[in-house]
Amino acid sequence: MNSHPYNPISQFYQSQFGEKVYKISVSVADTCPNREGLRGMKTCNFCDQWGSAAYHKNLEQPLRAQIEKVRSILKEKRKANKFLIYFQAYTTTFQKVHKLREEIAIALEYEDVVGVVIGTRPDCISDALLDLWNETAEKVFVAVELGVQSFDEEELVWMRRGHTGKQSLRAIQKISKNCPKVNLGIHLIFGLPGETEESVRDTAKICNDLPIHNVKIHNLHILKNTPLEEEFREGRFQPMDRETYFNHVTTFIRHLRPDMVVHRLSAYAPRWNELVAPEWTAHKMKTYQDMMDHLSENGFQQGDLYS
Repeated sequence: MNSHPYNPISQFYQSQFGEKVYKISVSVADTCPNREGLRGMKTCNFCDQWGSAAYHKNLEQPLRAQIEKVRSILKEKRKANKFLIYFQAYTTTFQKVHKLREEIAIALEYEDVVGVVIGTRPDCISDALLDLWNETAEKVFVAVELGVQSFDEEELVWMRRGHTGKQSLRAIQKISKNCPKVNLGIHLIFGLPGETEESVRDTAKICNDLPIHNVKIHNLHILKNTPLEEEFREGRFQPMDRETYFNHVTTFIRHLRPDMVVHRLSAYAPRWNELVAPEWTAHKMKTYQDMMDHLSENGFQQGDLYS
């Protein structure tokens, strides 16, 4: 029985693996197409020097050391028995495929590692990469998370993503068609300039028609030493207030098809000392609980407006 007003990833893992599974975030990449300036691209306006790395100090450690450190802590404190290795930082697939193959092999040396999660972007998908995912999915669980962020072309240009919404749609279809055993998800950012409840509803409808299994929702927040901080200081960008963000997430969830798995409802800045705004982003558990209360107290459920 799902006690959540949405379909949580924790429940999916429980049904998939028979017990609670813990993710170990690792960093093996140290750059991305934007940072390399490919095709005249610039760093995404919201991205700090650590990319998407939750724990930037991981970049200084070998892969085995990263895995073993977190694995040991989780075993002791959480009595964890099963793990997924999450290749998270920057663009994991922006490297030679043989290198990623070696890294996946290292992750799977541990008997209690039941699968891998690969974070990447829509314009870094090759046929050789698809072959690797298929090969790995024959042995263990493989999930791919695409940093789509938005399907709106103007929003993507403003974020300086360097890929288009059409590229995202093509990548999703290509992965789904060629990697049927891969669990496919996308990341979305809410709180962008000009965003409305109508545009959020339209995003849910796009997701409903795609061959994806899950979504991960982030709220746009401002970190130090980013282009977005400069826009904020100059008064050219104002982050979304908490109430509006809650309303937008609610609209999205209510229009999302009921079987879609949801990773989370908002982002959290793990390096809180680098957070500029909004202040409410720093309070991870309070934000989550208040969002849950907002949904439950109003009787809102995932998919109750889906058709």
